[in-house]
Amino acid sequence: MKTRVATDGTRLALCTCTAAAVFGLLAGGSGASAAEWKPEKPIEIVALNAPGGGSDRIARILVKVLTERRLVPVPVNVVNRPGGGGAVAYSYINQRAGDGHILALGGRAILTNHIAGQGPSYNDVTPVVMLFDEYISVTVKPVSPIKSGKQLIEFMKRDPTALSFGIATSLGNPNHQGVAAAFKAAGLDIKKMKSVIFSSGGAASTAMLGGHVDVVPISVAFGASDVPTWREQGYDAVVSTWRCLFGPRNMSEAQTAYWEGVMRRVAATDDWKNELALNYWNSALMGSAEARKHMARDNEGVKIFLTELGLAR
Repeated sequence: MKTRVATDGTRLALCTCTAAAVFGLLAGGSGASAAEWKPEKPIEIVALNAPGGGSDRIARILVKVLTERRLVPVPVNVVNRPGGGGAVAYSYINQRAGDGHILALGGRAILTNHIAGQGPSYNDVTPVVMLFDEYISVTVKPVSPIKSGKQLIEFMKRDPTALSFGIATSLGNPNHQGVAAAFKAAGLDIKKMKSVIFSSGGAASTAMLGGHVDVVPISVAFGASDVPTWREQGYDAVVSTWRCLFGPRNMSEAQTAYWEGVMRRVAATDDWKNELALNYWNSALMGSAEARKHMARDNEGVKIFLTELGLAR
């Protein structure tokens, strides 16, 4: 078990499970189609969680690159709409159907939440550009007796209700799966996990450091990367989590083509490449059509896993 000083100065002891990298080419529209639409008023990038959460943090990084590199001709702002594991944010953008001036920084949880009956389908919004995949780390307090993934599973084998897990931001989402998949591989009854839901990964980590929960699975960007994966610790568990820009329903092809072109330019900047490396994000750029196909395939596997968790409806 290794430790690393987190961005807030605290020391977190961590074990980690790996995310399966999903690579693809960004399916860009032609230059002519992209020129058919461009923003004429300020852009809103909607974060699905409270300030300090993963979606919020990524949205602010993206806005910084867009603004400093002048990649769009209008101001770009982050708007936080936490709640319902993203349902509040997706409802917010859908109030402006067909408007290319508003995007949500979402992720794989849109699949898990919908299957669990807690939010819209990816078909109810417009997948615009898939950005990257990220690793999930499983964190514990530095004073915890748990020093490895194996020890965590041994604790759970003795009593599956002994530990509480802080999950941001909904049951069954990739963070939840980041521990549940390993427990399932170890033969544990994953339905017996004690989970507490938080509005952001930052809030969950704060609760853990305050002694209110025992374990927090969270984006590796908040923790450390130089720790063993679940497979390296003997458990066949791989959880993939991706991030995507979603627009409201009924966006036009010209609007999605515009944003595909913008994100190609973002991806080519040193600023974005440095953020990918710093946060251990795996670039997985896909345009709207390819992203939708990927989500359809992923949705089937997620449905099977959530059924085993007892969360599918």
